[in-house]
Amino acid sequence: MSDTVLYDYWRSSASYRVRIALNLGNTPYRSLSIDLVSGQHRLPDHLSRNPQGFVPVLDIDGQRLTQSLAILEYLDETRDLGLLPQDAMARARVRALAQLLAVDVHPVCNLSVVRYAIDQMADESLRDRWMGRFIGAGLTAFEATLGNFESARFCTGMTPSLADICLIPQLYNARRWQVDYSQLAKICAVEKACKSHPAFIAGHPDQARSSPVNG
Repeated sequence: MSDTVLYDYWRSSASYRVRIALNLGNTPYRSLSIDLVSGQHRLPDHLSRNPQGFVPVLDIDGQRLTQSLAILEYLDETRDLGLLPQDAMARARVRALAQLLAVDVHPVCNLSVVRYAIDQMADESLRDRWMGRFIGAGLTAFEATLGNFESARFCTGMTPSLADICLIPQLYNARRWQVDYSQLAKICAVEKACKSHPAFIAGHPDQARSSPVNG
């Protein structure tokens, strides 16, 4: 049984990112679900893992890590995933593309944030408009930013990068909330490439929901 343990939730975008990266590195891991719907993330045992109560939490190499972007860079550096280029300027550009979604879009579309906004406005119909506004704008900006990179199979080259790992979970959310991005040709081309990649297939929420143990 693997010593690497991922505390995740199948629909969590941040957990989805980490599953993809673990798969890219062929890193065996055990997945332990923290049910966000029932509130398991607020229980003392999970708060002892992460005082924020968030997922994912990754136990790996005898240490415990939180925050998906930090986990992704650790895996990249220790498992040689090739998620970031060697050149410092190129690394900054790829990080900026990834963070456009992971830092600017994902937090405001977190269900706890949206739930708070709905409660404050006393408007249950706000959710779909909120998701459409922020996810749609983020994907449009991502598409435009992709224009700064040479056309390739994936976002920034011929192999998956940090940007691809952040994009695909956000597209899952876009579909979930019926945000149409069919007009974004570059994004759709990248999505097609990722859909055929084993690491992305194995990391998909449907797989995580039905197969909690990997390796």
